Amino acid sequence: MKNKILANAYADEIKAEVTSTRKCLERVTENLYDYKPHPKSMAMGYLAVLVAEIPLWVAVMVEEGEIDLATFQHLQTKTTEALVGHFDENIKRAERALHNATDEALDGTFTLKSNGHVLYSSPMLESISSTINHWVHHRGQLTVYLRLNDIAVPSIYGPSADDNQFKQG
Repeated sequence: MKNKILANAYADEIKAEVTSTRKCLERVTENLYDYKPHPKSMAMGYLAVLVAEIPLWVAVMVEEGEIDLATFQHLQTKTTEALVGHFDENIKRAERALHNATDEALDGTFTLKSNGHVLYSSPMLESISSTINHWVHHRGQLTVYLRLNDIAVPSIYGPSADDNQFKQG
């Protein structure tokens, strides 16, 4: 049997983040896709798509060993239903890719490109870990956008200020 300890650990880490991430994405209202808290900030719709797509990055990293930013296809949507459906598909693909991977396969290198030009290469394991952290970071950013629009922030690692039992007053 091939060693799958690390592949399974990453799959478990992704699985642990799915429920709270899905709850955040479900709360993104279509009328706020163009919302930006600051002119230098990304639009809420773009951020939500990014949060929904990062699990796909993991799948592509494992399956292909590289991503080219110029050719990577992003979801173009303005509906929450399509956004959440895209997220669900990407989670399944990431889980499948990690389930099918061996630790030996994950010992390889990941390369990020733009128009075929190498931006950087790094060990696959390091890249997967960094990508999961990147995903969680952007989900946190999305919760700030929700809060700024008076949309209840779901519980993530514990109750949020919007959970009834923890409201002040």
